[in-house]
Amino acid sequence: MAENCHSLLQIRGSMPSFLRKKAVHGLTAGDVFVITRTFTWEETEKFGDLTRDYNPVHYDKKWARAKKFDTLICHGLLVGGMVCEFGGQVGWLATGMDFKFLKLVYPGDTIECRITITQMEENGRACAEGSFFNQKEVLVARVFLKGRLPAGRDKDLLNQMIDQGDPTNKLA
Repeated sequence: MAENCHSLLQIRGSMPSFLRKKAVHGLTAGDVFVITRTFTWEETEKFGDLTRDYNPVHYDKKWARAKKFDTLICHGLLVGGMVCEFGGQVGWLATGMDFKFLKLVYPGDTIECRITITQMEENGRACAEGSFFNQKEVLVARVFLKGRLPAGRDKDLLNQMIDQGDPTNKLA
């Protein structure tokens, strides 16, 4: 990370605009992005409504306890969806995602997702790896990503969008 002289970028505050500009100027293998988020019960409930995932481990405390969980748990893909914040800011078009869910995430947990670009080609094809850690620094999930980043004319168009105030980006 810092020892290999690549960028460690944290997504907070006005950072999304910086990330878009970084995508225009060029991302490279070794760049690291950090996203931090605290998950709420309300988000878990809404995610279940959107996906129609009403598994009792997310909604029924007796069921969760019978499964030996402390309480209700967050949906794995809700937590995994943190990669979408990174992808949306740099213009990543995913072609593959391989998640490994290792530990439970509970509403109220704060998760830090560290995404590292592992491969970058001139045509924009890229690979990345992500590691998700809870507030106790316990690894709770991993993801391996494949996709396309802006290249050529896409970078020019993204730059124009930034110059116009990035009107479709609610984080800008």
